[in-house]
Amino acid sequence: MTHGATLPSSPLPTSSSTHPLLLITHDGSGAATGFVEADAEHPHLNIHDLGVTRGDGIFETYSIGRGHVQALDAHLERFARSARMLDLPQPDLGVWRDAVLEIGQRLADHEEAWVRTILTRGIEGHDMLTGWAQGRPSPDYRRERTEGLRVALLDRGLRSDVAQTSPWLLAGAKTLSYAVNRAAVREAQRRGADDVVFVSTDGFLLEGPNSTVVLRRGDTLSTPPVDFGILPGTTQGDLFAAAPEWGLQAVMEPLTPDDLHAADAAWIVSSVRHVTPIRAVDGVERPIDASLSAAWNGYLHARLS
Repeated sequence: MTHGATLPSSPLPTSSSTHPLLLITHDGSGAATGFVEADAEHPHLNIHDLGVTRGDGIFETYSIGRGHVQALDAHLERFARSARMLDLPQPDLGVWRDAVLEIGQRLADHEEAWVRTILTRGIEGHDMLTGWAQGRPSPDYRRERTEGLRVALLDRGLRSDVAQTSPWLLAGAKTLSYAVNRAAVREAQRRGADDVVFVSTDGFLLEGPNSTVVLRRGDTLSTPPVDFGILPGTTQGDLFAAAPEWGLQAVMEPLTPDDLHAADAAWIVSSVRHVTPIRAVDGVERPIDASLSAAWNGYLHARLS
């Protein structure tokens, strides 16, 4: 291990081979000093931690293919971006990188897996941050990737310029405050859908609770701009960079529900589920581009870090 990452001379009980866990150690200034192995089946989090009591923290989820962590730099950059938005001390990305790579190697026997990095403000009234990296094998998403998902359009209750007018709302940060996202998915399920695409109060498409929206109109791919208070999509970024391989051009531009309905094809894309075609919007069936979906998922699966 590199960049100061250390294991104790008497290590904690070994974490499960399918649920590896590394606890990030910090000094009093908030700087990461290394990590120690821990057993994921044992408790480690203090009940007074602000990540639990207030959702005051950040996270990232990275896809792993046969031990190779995908889009690692993009995820680490987004992790640091979220920390800045929450006024957290900047994470030492070298230590976090080593932890993610270590877990990737622990899960190398699995075709697909994921690792999640989490950083909280720590215990209320103290100055010590709490951080860890955990991983596990991915669920089987073959059905979603081929058959697609039904989505419901839900009002997010925020304008598209919220990031500029109200930065304290943290639109575009990947925080642990996920109750609204979970509630939105439950509402979509009550409407007979599988997932959500959020819409701003001024009528623009935004993102899913854990995904980026991508449309194809002719030979042009499009996705909403990040200054609408949404996360920069790491998977979408890789697909857009490779778009010429499929004879496509890619742009970020404002999109509306009408654009979604009129698109030749539409997807929600994410780090672990990869490319999932949208097969219905608010109960209205729509065509899917099965061949491009398969090509994209094959491309993503073959990526190396």
